[in-house]
Amino acid sequence: MPEPPPEVVEAARELPDRWLGVPDPAWSGRGAPPDWAVPGRWRTDATGAIVAWEDNDGYRPSPAALGWPRATDPVESAVQRAVTGYGPADEVLRTLAASKVAVLTGPDGGPAALRSAQGDPVVPVFTSPAHLRALGSLAARLLPVADVVAGLPEGHSLYVNPNGPAGMIMETEALAEEIAAQERGEARPVGTDGPGAPDAPRVHAVRVTDADRLAPHTAARVDAAGTEVRA
Repeated sequence: MPEPPPEVVEAARELPDRWLGVPDPAWSGRGAPPDWAVPGRWRTDATGAIVAWEDNDGYRPSPAALGWPRATDPVESAVQRAVTGYGPADEVLRTLAASKVAVLTGPDGGPAALRSAQGDPVVPVFTSPAHLRALGSLAARLLPVADVVAGLPEGHSLYVNPNGPAGMIMETEALAEEIAAQERGEARPVGTDGPGAPDAPRVHAVRVTDADRLAPHTAARVDAAGTEVRA
């Protein structure tokens, strides 16, 4: 059984016969966390002691939970959050479109056109010197993403940080649209498929009625004082 954090132990004393869950620290949305953001839950007995743990098979680990290195720049941070479900994909487009990236150069001086492991025609780009250095001493140029997209060979896409923990192949049309919108000074909406504002209580509880089946309407949350609050 995982060691419960102090706030769970404290809340457990006031919450007998409950399942207590704490979301992944990367989730900071409003209200009760979605099931995919909770690694599992502890169970308390009639005295408020923690006696059991239940894994959540539907949990999506965050970049930190996966042990990935800390992102080196805003683009890599957005990519890591997007591929793990903790941030919107639109954020990747927005940050990448406004960035400069390192592009490997081929013998003719143009961008090095390669294929991904899946066979997709791509041009690898790197958002930080650390990713580029990991490849060794290869010729590269630092260019605005807008210039790279404008010079892409026919049918190719940008492959962002292919040697990182979370590389991403970008849809060229969507990226070009974002670049054009930024050049026009338009503020495009960012999706909300990730977490929201950081105001949610950290410990969430439901009553123990059946160890395998818990009625959704019994959901509750715990405030900072460890008191159960009905939704």
